[in-house]
Amino acid sequence: MPRNVSTLKKRASGILVKLQKAYPTASVELNHHTPLELLIATILSAQCTDARVNLVTKELFKKYRTARDYADAIPKELEQDIRSTGFYHAKAKNIIACCKSLVEKHKGKVPDTMKELTQLAGVGRKTANVVLSNAFGKTEGIVVDTHVKRLAFRLGLTKETDPEKVELDLMELIPKEEWKTIDDLLIWHGRRTCAARGPKCGECPVADLCPSASDFL
Repeated sequence: MPRNVSTLKKRASGILVKLQKAYPTASVELNHHTPLELLIATILSAQCTDARVNLVTKELFKKYRTARDYADAIPKELEQDIRSTGFYHAKAKNIIACCKSLVEKHKGKVPDTMKELTQLAGVGRKTANVVLSNAFGKTEGIVVDTHVKRLAFRLGLTKETDPEKVELDLMELIPKEEWKTIDDLLIWHGRRTCAARGPKCGECPVADLCPSASDFL
């Protein structure tokens, strides 16, 4: 059955309004001061909580301040520095390769286009969207992490499971000027109320708009 886009747009609009009221200060929760710091933190956040990443980067960002610092890092040493974020072998390898590209191709600066970012090691569309919207104020898409993917499905805004297809469905329903907003709101809601297991539907501000709420009440 084809999507009823008009109906879904109305639902999405209502969800946006209610979540904005519930989480007026929603924003990216990875601590950073520069585009490079946000890029590194986002790479580290794969399969890891933002809280854990923030603990690690508190010291990491003192030790490695430039792309050159990461590019010249001793792999085993960097692995130990980020070990608690999980998958540290792959993450260290990607960070070093990514930063070598930054040094060699971008004068040590983080590029501000989707095409250039996704050509960097360890940087997919999700990571690029995080960096573009939060470091450069550029909105080219919607960040679909595990929370956004789960909530978009539960809220009936998509039937897709592939993150890029979920992103396309959400982009069709949400005005472009609200793409970053819906990112932050869904992530906050997923962390605070609509957990993967045991969602707090009785406390949910959008339960009346959620076709899945009755499954958990």
